[in-house]
Amino acid sequence: MNKTELIDAMAADAGITKAAAKKALESFLGNVEGALKKGNRVSLVGFGSWSVDHRKARDGRNPQTGQTIKISAKNVVKFKAGAELSSAVN
Repeated sequence: MNKTELIDAMAADAGITKAAAKKALESFLGNVEGALKKGNRVSLVGFGSWSVDHRKARDGRNPQTGQTIKISAKNVVKFKAGAELSSAVN
């Protein structure tokens, strides 16, 4: 499912226009992004939680040449599925 399909499904389920569903989805995504940028954790009970983790700099290898390269440190977003979501999928 892509973003457009999700907007269509949200509009149909909630009985709202596609424009309203798009605005709601973009608001949700923007707020999650803003919270993660601040270093906060976002948790939806039963669905899952997003958090930011710091990945340290490390050495890696170029698979084509075998040459050692430096991989810089960066922040990564992690998602952990909640119990209800996990059980619904399995």
